[in-house]
Amino acid sequence: MYDQYLIPANTKRGKLILGWFRPFDLILFGTGILMTMIFLAFIPMDNVMVTIIVLAPAVITGFLVVPVPYYHNILNIVVEMYQFYTGRRQYLWKGWCYKSGSVKKRGK
Repeated sequence: MYDQYLIPANTKRGKLILGWFRPFDLILFGTGILMTMIFLAFIPMDNVMVTIIVLAPAVITGFLVVPVPYYHNILNIVVEMYQFYTGRRQYLWKGWCYKSGSVKKRGK
C-alpha cells in the first residue's frame, strides 16, 4: 500500500530468549549460580575474603550477561574485542577489479 514498508528495529531481539539472552548466556549464568550454591553449601564463610570468593562466580557471570545498549551484553563486547585485537590487521583488496588483469603498476 503506497510502497511503504514497516521493518521492526528490533528484529534480532526476536531470536533471543526473553528478548535479551542467548542459550549460551543462560547456561553460563546458571553455571555460575550453581557453583556459588555449591560453594555456599560446603565452604564455611569465616571472613569477608572467603565470602567474596564464594560469591564471585555468580557475580562475574552475572556481569558478563547483563544487557547493555548497542551490544547484547558484556560477554559479546569482550569476544568482539578479542577478535579485533587477535585478528588480521591488513586486509587484502578483493574489489570488483581484483581479477580483471588490467591493473597497471606504477613506475613501469
